[in-house]
Amino acid sequence: MLPRIGARALKPSLATVEARRAISVQSLLHGSPDAKQQGDVQILQHSKAVARGKYVHGFEISCVTKVHRVKPSATEEYKKAAEAYYTGIKNDPELRVKLTGSWETVIGELDTFYHILEYENYDGWDKTTEKIRNSDQSQHTAAYNQMLPYLVSRSNQLAQEFSLFPTSPPRSLGGVFELRSYQLKAGSLMEWEETWRKGIDARRGVVEPVGAWFSQLGRLHQVYHLWQYPNLHTRKELREQSWKIDGWAETVYKVKDSHHLMFQGQFNLRQQSSHFTKYQDSLILEALPFSTLK
Repeated sequence: MLPRIGARALKPSLATVEARRAISVQSLLHGSPDAKQQGDVQILQHSKAVARGKYVHGFEISCVTKVHRVKPSATEEYKKAAEAYYTGIKNDPELRVKLTGSWETVIGELDTFYHILEYENYDGWDKTTEKIRNSDQSQHTAAYNQMLPYLVSRSNQLAQEFSLFPTSPPRSLGGVFELRSYQLKAGSLMEWEETWRKGIDARRGVVEPVGAWFSQLGRLHQVYHLWQYPNLHTRKELREQSWKIDGWAETVYKVKDSHHLMFQGQFNLRQQSSHFTKYQDSLILEALPFSTLK
């Protein structure tokens, strides 16, 4: 959880590798050929505008059936194998990677595990994966292979932080995490970021996000928000408080798809919506013992 690169990214007239990379990123962030023709440079600027840029985050979803799950009978064995692998690469000074966190889904797709790794940009990703595959780093490959018998399926996705929502440093507060994912309509990333910036700024007095990312490789036009609460009851209370804050309700209304909008008072929210999203999901996660965020 690799995309097709737009034809313009492959034209021999591009002068440098950096130019090819720039066009590739633009193609990833834009959906239609018409949109690319109208504003390749603008889209790259959009990506730079909303991205923190310093790190690339890899969402490694280690799951185990075709619905991204670990075999229910093997979750404990999987957890032990996962701890050996992820703590091993996290503690290896030669690898340019940090473990942001590891979680198990408790509400949503059960027997599913999320691992978020932080790389020092794409160069960090390239060099880290190369070293792990290298013969002199075979202990990491061996540790990874120990997880495979317990997996049904797995997927990778590379994402970047939103510039205004840097990922939380390691902490241990306990409780539960909520991972909210949004599938955006192509070309709406900038408008999404602007809307959510206002909403989260309004909500900061109640609760702050642990992190927020948008995809760049893997499934495209996808956004993640990660929140942490002491428990589900507190989550409910804090969300109810947020609805009373100016700016938050407007943000939520704008990002909802037209099929899910309702009327309130004299305002037709269907007409006001910018229709950013196709669909969204909310998962409740619990941190694994070796997670740096828990």
